[in-house]
Amino acid sequence: MHVESHFEASDTVRDIVIGMADGLTVPFALAAGLTGTVAATSKLVVIAGLAEIAAGSIAMGLGGYLAARTDRDHYESERARELRETIELPQKERDEVADVFRGFGMTEEHIGPVVDAISADRNRWVDFMMRFELGFEAPDPLRARNSAVTIAVSYILGGMVPLSSYMLLDNLQTALLASVAVTLLALFAFGYVKAKMTGISPFRGGLQTVVIGGLASAAAFGLARWIS
Repeated sequence: MHVESHFEASDTVRDIVIGMADGLTVPFALAAGLTGTVAATSKLVVIAGLAEIAAGSIAMGLGGYLAARTDRDHYESERARELRETIELPQKERDEVADVFRGFGMTEEHIGPVVDAISADRNRWVDFMMRFELGFEAPDPLRARNSAVTIAVSYILGGMVPLSSYMLLDNLQTALLASVAVTLLALFAFGYVKAKMTGISPFRGGLQTVVIGGLASAAAFGLARWIS
């Protein structure tokens, strides 16, 4: 039996990527930037890092929630407009349904019965127009909440990686080197798993994430050190 396997968690993966990528780079830059400054200690770096992780996870989670809510509100607004048009301009909407099937190469004799069948049920009619005329998929009603939680948790998990060495080591320079090592390793592992889930070369995905995340971390680190 032929069974098709498709990846169906792209929204969740996108949220994890957003949260984890920022979580790995921003706290690392803060901790690295504080290393070597006057009166800096491992305890100070950890406290500052934890405060940043808390604030960053809340801000990122809120951003994910608002983005998902905006998408849902937009969908509902467009659907209400399509529903209104099927009531006020039914023939125009029927013509638009027919145009969709003409785009697939169907003949006029076959289009008529299909249009009649679709327009016989108003909800099905509107759903069809939303998907095939406007290209909208019905959003998951829990998407905003799930997105906020996923991004926030991913940010926290990512942020704890570069900060962990400062929790375990007293020497700041040693902690910094350990933080660089574990952050790069985490970036590779993160990219590897993400690539494996999405069906591309895991090694290439891991290497790509290391390069991009490493450059972002280096740029943030350089800016933090320059400011400090």
